[in-house]
Amino acid sequence: MTGLRLLAAACVIHLVLILPAAPMPVGQALLRIAPELPLILLALPLLGRVGRAAVFLALSVLAVQKIADLAMTAALGRPFNVLADMALIGAGADLLAQTLGMARLLAGSAALAVAVLAAGAALWWATGTWSRLAWRPAGRLALVSVAALSIVLAGMGLGWTGNAPYTLTRVELLRQTAQDLRQIRTLAARDDLAGATGLLAEIDRDVLVIFVESYGRASFDAPYHAKRHLETLRRAQGRLAEAGLAMRSGFLTAPTQGGQSWLSHATFANGLWIADQTRYGAVLASGRQGLFHHARRAGFRTAAVMPAITRPWPEGDTMGFDRILAAGDLGYRGQPFNWVTMPDQFTLAATDRLLRGTGGPHLFAQVALISSHAPWVPVPRLLDWDRMGDGTVFDAMAQTGDPPEVVWQDRNRVRAAYRDAVDYSLATVMDYALRHADDPPLLIVLGDHQAVPWVAQDDGPDTAIHLIGPAHLVDRAADWGFAPGLIPPSEQQALPMDRMRDLILRGFGGKMPQS
Repeated sequence: MTGLRLLAAACVIHLVLILPAAPMPVGQALLRIAPELPLILLALPLLGRVGRAAVFLALSVLAVQKIADLAMTAALGRPFNVLADMALIGAGADLLAQTLGMARLLAGSAALAVAVLAAGAALWWATGTWSRLAWRPAGRLALVSVAALSIVLAGMGLGWTGNAPYTLTRVELLRQTAQDLRQIRTLAARDDLAGATGLLAEIDRDVLVIFVESYGRASFDAPYHAKRHLETLRRAQGRLAEAGLAMRSGFLTAPTQGGQSWLSHATFANGLWIADQTRYGAVLASGRQGLFHHARRAGFRTAAVMPAITRPWPEGDTMGFDRILAAGDLGYRGQPFNWVTMPDQFTLAATDRLLRGTGGPHLFAQVALISSHAPWVPVPRLLDWDRMGDGTVFDAMAQTGDPPEVVWQDRNRVRAAYRDAVDYSLATVMDYALRHADDPPLLIVLGDHQAVPWVAQDDGPDTAIHLIGPAHLVDRAADWGFAPGLIPPSEQQALPMDRMRDLILRGFGGKMPQS
């Protein structure tokens, strides 16, 4: 019985060590054996109680980090960074509650808690079993068996380099993150345009920077999505051209994928690469002058239209906005579309009603559209703009179709919902541009990030950007490499999103101070 108990304990430790940090076939993972296992089993009887506790803690931290990596890779296409991503846990729970329902989220959380406690208890028992081992023949036999199995599997090509490279990589990530934090503070304080005059001076009308949620290169390159979205863009391109509007388009490389839209918003506005929450906080605290600070200095009224904001947003006060319109400020009284508080068409109509045509200086605003945000169901449809009212006209749409907890059981249905939602957002923005063709604002329409790779069917970080408006402004983007029309060439290289602040500020004015 002692030998069986030792082997069972060794299997528990083995499972912790071979837990993958990225998705892989279960069978492939189970066939691995970590080279650390014999060393751990040999060391446990020699380390005493303190050593056993240290081994238990190290293995627990390893398991939690790997599970966090798996979850983050599934959600955002990248590993979990403990220094940068802790703030995302609350936002992720809110999204899961909207996608799965609160009852399922609570049940899943309870089940996860039970599983974690059970796994922790099993690991504590396993380390204790080997720690208490007096080196009797059964113990030696168990250790020899594990060591022999390691050698055999390595000889069969089933060996594995183990957890050391992974651990060193994670430690290096933490070191690099801390270094990046110091660097971003330095970069944020250094701004070549801080003393520039004449920035944006050539713009003679309102400017709307419109972020389209989850709109990326997949709409051009992934056949399943491109078939629908390119048709919508071609149709809009013809109608806008007939109305006398100019268009230029390109691609941008976003700092995030699958979520965290605010990182792309901040990268675009601040002209710095902001790929995690740590950098985001550092830039906000630095006093860096972003696009909207400069627009305010140039005499524009600045605003942010943020229908996804349902809680206090104190950091918004540092971003250069004279006015912030959150979800509760836009006048929507209709039913929400699950996580999505209101359809994009209502958001744009509210922008006109509350901000445009009110007299005074021209407007320079950020508008974040969210109808194409997960869970992507139900999808609204475009209505006559004069029917918006208080938004209750959308109530019937908000109740159609299966709820997210049903749709998300089928990956193909999720992809179809995503395709339809992005198509609605594109059609809405283009119809908005056409509606104002007689006296057009300058529209800078861009995706914030790609959807998670399994939905987008594209694992790249590139998003699309379009300038729409009068030719004397839009054609300035030719110097940025943007192509005429709404569909850039597929081979066009993407610009890093952090270049856009300076391109806009310089491209529409930008007299630099004399040295």
